[in-house]
Amino acid sequence: MAFVASGVGLSRKAGLRSVCGEPVSQTGRLNYNGRVRMVAAPEVPKQSNPQVPKKRTKTVVITGSSSGVGKHAAKDLSRSGEWNVIMAVRNPEKAKKVAEEYNLDKESYKIMELDLGSLESVRKFANTLKSSSISVDTLVCNAATWHPTDTKPRYTVDGYEEAVAVNYFGHFLLVNLMMKNSTIRPNLQKGQNQSRVVFIGTETHNPDTLPGKIPPQADLGDLQGLEAGFKEPIGMISGGKFEPTKAYKDSKVCISILMKELDRRYGRQNNITFTTLFPGCVAKSGLFREKRGWFRSIFPIFQTYITRQFVSEELAGLRAAQVASESRFARGGAYWRWQGTATDSPVFEKDVSYEALDLEKANRLWNLTAELTGFA
Repeated sequence: MAFVASGVGLSRKAGLRSVCGEPVSQTGRLNYNGRVRMVAAPEVPKQSNPQVPKKRTKTVVITGSSSGVGKHAAKDLSRSGEWNVIMAVRNPEKAKKVAEEYNLDKESYKIMELDLGSLESVRKFANTLKSSSISVDTLVCNAATWHPTDTKPRYTVDGYEEAVAVNYFGHFLLVNLMMKNSTIRPNLQKGQNQSRVVFIGTETHNPDTLPGKIPPQADLGDLQGLEAGFKEPIGMISGGKFEPTKAYKDSKVCISILMKELDRRYGRQNNITFTTLFPGCVAKSGLFREKRGWFRSIFPIFQTYITRQFVSEELAGLRAAQVASESRFARGGAYWRWQGTATDSPVFEKDVSYEALDLEKANRLWNLTAELTGFA
């Protein structure tokens, strides 16, 4: 049976008015910095007295939903009355406290342990979903880690550099196992009402953007690190000298490539939408907790007044919930970005980096990752 993944009353206003002072129609395209294609998201139909569904008919899995963007996305979808939320987390007790803090309906959520830094844990989680006959309408791949002050790599139980293992390897294996097990339900109803897989991206993955130009820039090289097995002492996908911020950015390039490749391999034939969003820079999130005090003070100001990308965790979570649930975001292979930091800021589709559009590299990355994660 097909389930409709339509809006849940989370939006207020949408549609792109202008970019850099130039008007853009909803279907129009514009070269941004001469290199980027942008397409506005459709307007959200206005609703008068929207009704909260009496029965939760859809299920969403959100990784890393015990903190940051993930916990707010879980809160918004739970409160919609339409979604059953599976909080896939490394620390179930922490997730329980979050659910209690937001006073979530106990019938609206389920907490399941998932450590993306352990391939065994990922397999166990996927098998539990399958054995429990849980069908998932939407998977939100949100969890991420970054240790900006590290001078040498941290390695997971599988022996892989932690940022790449958690942010990319774990999600690669999770999505593929859920697809293989048919846990993500193929939607028989074509068009905008499709099941979907949503990734959280970042502008820093793209050296052609202002945030992406800040050193160190993302660059996967020729995947030499993966070719060599990616085990200690290797800490970078390119095989170069370890740099923690670059490792994080590289992992997000891989996420962009993964989203595009999943859309090519699985999207149309299964009527499943694979998409990515950059919700804005959550400059006060726990992801920056290891940065020095002066950076944590100045960075939000820089993101507010220079890049104009600063958003709160709550707003970023709302945007993630919107992309996870609303039919206007059911565009396969899309990378969504907001123009502005207000709740009603316009949203548009933007191209990923040139490196993430390299089909030959995408195919090699897929094959190497499948081998390293044991999915091959």
